[in-house]
Amino acid sequence: MEKMNHAFEKVKMLVGMDVEDEESEAAATGENNSSFAFMDDFNRQCTLSTKQRLYGFAICLSAGLFCTLLSMLVFFNPIKFGITFTFGNLLSLGSIPNRPKKVHNKLLTLIAIILEFGALIWYSLSYIPFARTMVSKVMVACFDTEF
Repeated sequence: MEKMNHAFEKVKMLVGMDVEDEESEAAATGENNSSFAFMDDFNRQCTLSTKQRLYGFAICLSAGLFCTLLSMLVFFNPIKFGITFTFGNLLSLGSIPNRPKKVHNKLLTLIAIILEFGALIWYSLSYIPFARTMVSKVMVACFDTEF
């Protein structure tokens, strides 16, 4: 825990935050967990407008798609392919805009979990020859409403 606190202090100094003021403030309020206080301060100071978020989204998404397409050019070189493909995917995932207010909708969360689980099963079936075809035919046979 000591090493983590020391690392957070270094990051605070890098971003220009005053380390002693926050420690004295935390001691005055009785807060012992400086990592959460640091993240709260970091989130407050890194607010972006909607326009800036959309620009960041567009730039990261286009750069991610470009890197992913670029990785197809170096497909036969495994190291270059792995680096560019991974970097492209990370940029694409990082492009998802972060909403200022979190949505606490249990129904949407449940739907997202079910879709993710279904995608995982469908992807896993791709490793078994003809498994997707078999599952598709079984599902059509089970849920077909025409007699």
